[in-house]
Amino acid sequence: MTGPFRLSDEVRSALEERRAVVALETSVLAQGLPAPRNLEAAAAMGLAVRRGGAVPAWVAVEDGALVVGLGEEELERLAAPDAAAKVARRDLPAAVASGGLGATTVSATLWAAHRVGIEVVATGGIGGVHPGDADVSADLFELARTPGLVVCAGPKSIVDPVATAERLEELGILVVGYRCRRLPFFLVREAPVDLEHRVETPEEAARVAAARRELGVGAAVLLCSPIDEARAMDAGEVAAALRACEAEADRLGVSGKARTPFLLACLAERTDGRSLEANLALLEADAELASRVAAALATLG
Repeated sequence: MTGPFRLSDEVRSALEERRAVVALETSVLAQGLPAPRNLEAAAAMGLAVRRGGAVPAWVAVEDGALVVGLGEEELERLAAPDAAAKVARRDLPAAVASGGLGATTVSATLWAAHRVGIEVVATGGIGGVHPGDADVSADLFELARTPGLVVCAGPKSIVDPVATAERLEELGILVVGYRCRRLPFFLVREAPVDLEHRVETPEEAARVAAARRELGVGAAVLLCSPIDEARAMDAGEVAAALRACEAEADRLGVSGKARTPFLLACLAERTDGRSLEANLALLEADAELASRVAAALATLG
């Protein structure tokens, strides 16, 4: 692929040979995690993808191109504090035209992955419907119109899980639980939302992805895997900390793209870093699960 797309040699070869590839969003590194923990996360996730049998493909905007398959030096530049802009799918034309450095969100990563032929995307948590319904993440709308399979730990704990689940249903997005019957809620094991569909193995998840592809369904499949029980946080503690963080964000006038990173950083501070450690653990777990699903999908043709 030419033009504004730039694929690493490894990613290009894997796609040409129909081997498993997992696309990874970079906003989590540039805006979601503090340095140097963001680079620790990048290394752990990359190893987890390879451990599961796939090639990691970090996605970002750099030097007027949409890059799929960042190398170590590129990741280091992107992970430096305030080095990269946060780029959703809608921002891609402006970000590419500017020639600057941009970290892709779930929506931009899913779109880029589909455009170059990568079917599986891994992230920590998707955006959703924030309390009050005033702010709805672009992730949801991209999931509704771009094919693929996104592995996550459910919606981020800063959104309204019930309203988010309702919006996912309204938009026609298939939500599948991985070894769970309730919607995972990022830092928390589950939200009070029952799931209709469930799989027990990466192979079962791959068959769902293959069926979506064969049917020509235009929306993505959302595969939600709960955080490990040993790392999960208490729902009441997270909710209380979030209320305080929301109030602080309102007081400071933090809104738009800046609000989610602010809330996640505030949660880490108010939970003495435990939310950060939980986030790092689920990111690695999601990356490995996505890799195993991608590897299984590659065997299905």
